[in-house]
Amino acid sequence: MVKEPRPGRVKTRLGRDIGMVAAAWWFRHQTRALIRRLRDPRWTLVLAVSPDRDGLSSRTWPRDLPRVAQGRGDLGVRMGRMLRGMPPGPVCLIGADIPGISKTHIWRAFGALGRNQMVFGPAPDGGYWLVGAQRYGALPSGLFSGVRWSTDQALADTMASVPGCRIALLDLLHDVDTAADLQR
Repeated sequence: MVKEPRPGRVKTRLGRDIGMVAAAWWFRHQTRALIRRLRDPRWTLVLAVSPDRDGLSSRTWPRDLPRVAQGRGDLGVRMGRMLRGMPPGPVCLIGADIPGISKTHIWRAFGALGRNQMVFGPAPDGGYWLVGAQRYGALPSGLFSGVRWSTDQALADTMASVPGCRIALLDLLHDVDTAADLQR
């Protein structure tokens, strides 16, 4: 899931620390490096873009990658739409602001989905850098309901929204929201 890297519209918390232009520049280069790093014949990369119209026509992202519009709604609504809109089988969504993601992390997530209904990659701030679902049947109806986004409760709330699901947790990875995160 990526946003068009425009100053003041992406990484605004980081932008308050280092400036909006610098934050957009960082996000653009981080995302390009992430896409290069994660290309692999074992899976298909699809960019879920926002804002819809600008993201679909953007020249920022590689032309060969398929793009889908995230659409309206909070993060949970948009992630639910992306998970439900993919073909049957295992599907993983990741954020683009996690410099430590590697092919190995993605491969482990797909492996975990062979034994579990859902998988999460936790972040130290209480959120998560990956959510994956089996997608062989309907997703849990309450998925992402009642989640307090951008808080230290986001992962716990999301896991609570899918009672009874077999869930796997992956490695803890850091995201970049502030200048301190960027230095780390």
